[in-house]
Amino acid sequence: MKALVMNKPGEFAFEDRPKPVPKNDEVLFKVLQVGICGTDIHAFGGNQPFFDYPRVVGHELVVEAAEIPPSAKDLKEGDIMTLVPYICCGACIACRRGKTNCCINIKTLGVHIDGGMQEFLCVPAFFAVPAAGMKPMDIALIECFAIGFHGVRRINPQRDEAALVVGTGPIGIGVIHGLKERGVKVIAMDINEKRLKYAKEIAKADHLINSTDGDPEKALGDIMGGELPLLVIDATGNAKQMMKAFGYVGAGGSIVYVGLVRDDISFHDPVLHAKEITLMGSRNATKEDFANVMAGIKSGRVNTQGFITHTAKLDEVPANFSSWAKPETGCIKAVVSL
Repeated sequence: MKALVMNKPGEFAFEDRPKPVPKNDEVLFKVLQVGICGTDIHAFGGNQPFFDYPRVVGHELVVEAAEIPPSAKDLKEGDIMTLVPYICCGACIACRRGKTNCCINIKTLGVHIDGGMQEFLCVPAFFAVPAAGMKPMDIALIECFAIGFHGVRRINPQRDEAALVVGTGPIGIGVIHGLKERGVKVIAMDINEKRLKYAKEIAKADHLINSTDGDPEKALGDIMGGELPLLVIDATGNAKQMMKAFGYVGAGGSIVYVGLVRDDISFHDPVLHAKEITLMGSRNATKEDFANVMAGIKSGRVNTQGFITHTAKLDEVPANFSSWAKPETGCIKAVVSL
């Protein structure tokens, strides 16, 4: 079978590999589509902290069940589904508390182990999520949006609260959708006018701030009647921007880092204490987040219109991959078909 391997930062190569043979409770999946994630782009640039080379990337997956073990009684051959790509051990302290997303022995498809840029892959049946009745292109977005939904679930916002989302790339849009599902008033901040426009028109953010236009803290105060929001979710993955969150959050509020950066984050400790800020990380997602995203898409509340801006065949990936990371291309989400 054909597999596209990222040998090192900036380099892809095709390999001819044997078709995998499922073991024990594994399902053999035929890969249909793969969404390109920021994780893949960061790995291509050599900036992904959990990544090992060489690697077959791809964890935003649309797959078809090809061979099913007898133990997987709820699945059948030909089922179209997505996969929870965070292969957890089920036994560590995180897994025992239901936090499979941050399992200490986690093996994420396309990061720690080979992912979806190949014709077939084997994954235990537990991680399969049937997606009957959904459009394939929508299925390709489930994992991406689930990251944002999980970040929202970390802070458990209440209806009519205000939240600032910093960064309106793919993960930030998922965060906005997750907040709107809970009836939260959303303020979206970015430096990219096209992404801000999408956040307003499609994801239904209530207010927009371009942080290059004047003082963003003043703009927040103007929107909030002189106060600052109690919920700030950063989805930029930019260290300098992430540190600014301490100036954006109100006293007694919470900051959640959904974006990931290979760098140190520092803050002025008196600000943390004076505001009694709760600082949280958010990693990956769980089956609950996948289910919440799917319900939102099926109901029409989570609007996927225009989110996929670029498509390609597997053979076209090496020639196009680097361009998808450039803001001038207008890429929100690229999806590869096998």
